[in-house]
Amino acid sequence: MPSLSQLLTSHGRVLVLDAASTSVQVGLLQAGAPPLWHRTPDEAGTGIFTGTKALLTAADLQLDAIAAFVFCEGPGSMLGTRTVAMALRTWQMLAPRPAYTYQSLAVAARFEWSRRAPRSFTVIADARRETWHCQPVDASGRMTPLQRRPAAELPGGEWVSPESFRAWAQPPRPAGPCSYTLAEIFPALADGDFFRLTAAPNAFQADAPDYKKWSAQVHSSATADTK
Repeated sequence: MPSLSQLLTSHGRVLVLDAASTSVQVGLLQAGAPPLWHRTPDEAGTGIFTGTKALLTAADLQLDAIAAFVFCEGPGSMLGTRTVAMALRTWQMLAPRPAYTYQSLAVAARFEWSRRAPRSFTVIADARRETWHCQPVDASGRMTPLQRRPAAELPGGEWVSPESFRAWAQPPRPAGPCSYTLAEIFPALADGDFFRLTAAPNAFQADAPDYKKWSAQVHSSATADTK
């Protein structure tokens, strides 16, 4: 997987889209130029496009000047990440360009570790149904794959949770806050392998959808509820 530095070297100019949290964040990253960021509390269906337009206008560019896209696949707001994926698929139909994905808890963990290393901890986020997304980080900064665990099976040690992420339940014990401001986080990702090329932008799902088989049954007096 390429690092952020390699992406900029290869493509020169990339657009970052992230709607995993309660804020939509859009970034314009260019090799040899300061990054531009736009953040808005607007819902994803609006914020993605107003943010993109604001940055392109500030840089005096059009969308066709973007050489590649980088987006957050989650975990986080499913509606937000799916809206980003829909926008990217549309833009790729207009002009084919590569798209790279990253995971929210992994980049948050990298920045948090870089601020106070060495130290081990776990970044957690509500996954609903009494389960939690968990991104463990060891003292060296190494990360194991993202996990989804029941509340009773969360790992021990220090927990932190990204600011501005929606939560429908409280963890079994308090978790400290960690930043989810991409303007702070992305400089810490320059040399890490956090980005993955994807042929079809989509939202992250911890588990594949489980569908129950439906069997058709003709209604008759024998099947009717007689109570």
